[in-house]
Amino acid sequence: MLVLAFASQKGGCGKTTLAAHVAVQAERRGAGPVAVIDTDPQGSLADWWNERVDDYPAFAHTYVSRLVQDLHRMRSAGVKLLVIDTPPAITSTIEQVIQVADLVAIPTRPSPHDLRAAGATVDLVEYCNKPLVFVINGATPRARITAEAAIALSQHGTVAPVTLHQRTDFAASMIDGRTVMELDENCPSAVEIAQLWDYLADRLDKLSASAGQEHGLRQGHLHPGMRAGTMR
Repeated sequence: MLVLAFASQKGGCGKTTLAAHVAVQAERRGAGPVAVIDTDPQGSLADWWNERVDDYPAFAHTYVSRLVQDLHRMRSAGVKLLVIDTPPAITSTIEQVIQVADLVAIPTRPSPHDLRAAGATVDLVEYCNKPLVFVINGATPRARITAEAAIALSQHGTVAPVTLHQRTDFAASMIDGRTVMELDENCPSAVEIAQLWDYLADRLDKLSASAGQEHGLRQGHLHPGMRAGTMR
């Protein structure tokens, strides 16, 4: 089982939206079973999942205090990818999640404030000796600051080659437990999510291969949608 964590001390950067979309896209591309965990006290990812009609991804109920034990349980249950959403603050919760993550994705909006705020998250990820990738999110098309943000972030770590742009369909789809892919899989937002997942899957596969394991997350086919429900 591979663990992908979305973390940032900056609120409003899109962690929950990206975690939900990536988890659904991973299932749709045959990388499941996928489970999600919401460690944010606000519970936005849990709220999204409770509104969801489709039966994937699974939702895993856990507490940070028993996270390691529950990861073993999920691995034994056959979960292939675990996606974790985290609170918008540097807390012991985030540190414990990062400790068990195989890859940490740091969503960052292309604004000076967001760029400055990314530093604390980067320091924590580096302290835990974990690989990270910045995901530029909520960008304005053709805005110069987007390219400037990518250059600035690249001084501190890898930047995903996919930029997600600010569009209302992301928020609209999350209201009733869906994703942009399930509204229109050919829309620009859905295409960006597909490209982001392909990149993240490739990174995760390379990390697992370097550790002597082969998970093969990039299957390249649509998932029919099967089980899920909650895992307790």
